[in-house]
Amino acid sequence: MEDSLTIRAYSKQRRGHAHSHHQLVLPILGSINIELEGYQGKVSVGECVVIQSGQFHHFRANEAARFIVSDLNTLPENLLSMESLVFPISSPLRSYLSFIEQQLEHRVDRSIENAMVVMFSMLLAQQQADEQLDPRIRAAIQHIQNDLSLHFVIEDLAKLACLSPTQFKKLFRQACGTSVLQYVTKQRMEKAKALLTHTDMPVQLIAEQVGYNDMSAFSRRFSAFFGRSPRQIRS
Repeated sequence: MEDSLTIRAYSKQRRGHAHSHHQLVLPILGSINIELEGYQGKVSVGECVVIQSGQFHHFRANEAARFIVSDLNTLPENLLSMESLVFPISSPLRSYLSFIEQQLEHRVDRSIENAMVVMFSMLLAQQQADEQLDPRIRAAIQHIQNDLSLHFVIEDLAKLACLSPTQFKKLFRQACGTSVLQYVTKQRMEKAKALLTHTDMPVQLIAEQVGYNDMSAFSRRFSAFFGRSPRQIRS
């Protein structure tokens, strides 16, 4: 079997099987219910479930849901060392899934499909081998990463996670090793640096993309974070 990427749908009827290759299921619309040794529950957009070869599993999903499914002969070492079979995927991988979806909707030739699998595997290899993230904190993180231009309020994030603000801040620090504010700042600065490095987007627009309407405030924060100004990074 060759490594592959496909778009699939499943039915509400509970089914089960095992296969001789590894399989990764990444929802792009809706969610899937998975039952396998070590995990039983829902896998949603922004997450990936790893089903290792020979592992029997049951699954069901709404017929309208859609999934990118990767069949692989070998798994990256970082996935083998993960304690959790379900993990939140990185922002670069989430973006790449959109590209994969658009390409697979057309009949691209095999060489392009092979190249997509290679890039997919490279992005998988960069996934962090973290312990299973609390799903309540995962929901807040996905909300933050989806649009860094938003103004984030602890009370709103806590409500999204179904926690009190105090509980949310405590669990977030335990899960991420940093405060909510520090996490948001890091995400914003890293995205801004990537846009400065790889695009010709105006600096003012980049600042707005990462939540700063005040150019001076953005420049000060960026310079404090990286030790270089936005214009120095671009030059």
